[in-house]
Amino acid sequence: MGSKNKLKRFKENETFKNVIQPTREEVVTDFSHKGKWHSFFGNNNPIVVEMGCGKGEYTIALAKKNPHKNFIGIDIKGARFWRGAKTAIEETLENVAFIRTQIELVDFIFAENEVSEIWITFPDPQIKYKRTKHRMTNSEFLKKYHHILNEEGIMNLKTDSEFMHGYTLGLLHGEGHEILNANHNVYKNEGSPKEVTETQTFYENQYLEVGKPITYIQFRLKY
Repeated sequence: MGSKNKLKRFKENETFKNVIQPTREEVVTDFSHKGKWHSFFGNNNPIVVEMGCGKGEYTIALAKKNPHKNFIGIDIKGARFWRGAKTAIEETLENVAFIRTQIELVDFIFAENEVSEIWITFPDPQIKYKRTKHRMTNSEFLKKYHHILNEEGIMNLKTDSEFMHGYTLGLLHGEGHEILNANHNVYKNEGSPKEVTETQTFYENQYLEVGKPITYIQFRLKY
């Protein structure tokens, strides 16, 4: 994407009522929406969050299928989720919002027990050992997710990375979390929720074209 297109999208994001772009300082000091997301949406419906939402394809697809829930996509790259934000406005999806910030600040964005479900879709597996602190299902991230999830809160990981799938399964077993569903190939094995098989992102279609299996884990965190 050219720099002109990025700048155009950044400018347009500033006009979208469903896009929030706080500074890091605003997030870590006193983020105005923390604990008040139901007021933002104007209802008490469950809140579902997509971490590292990219273009917002999953956030949008889930929001369309579940109008009784509120969906929030988080990503540091606003030029990417511009597409999702624009689509939500064009299609008058009132249950969608996007936040431009770092995933590691998630416990500053939401209050304790404020979220009912989290999706992590096709994250960078950060395979190199020195990058493990950035891996989105490492122990520190899981603790942050647990803090914002309510008592029955659900986690979903969908990835093309066998490494990420295996790493996460091993960690969940080792820490004693509750694994609700584990599937090594969602399109060849039965048992995955419809949200997993009926929604495909741009990058997922590329993975499928070259024969990469798509994996899925649904789990509940226990501490």
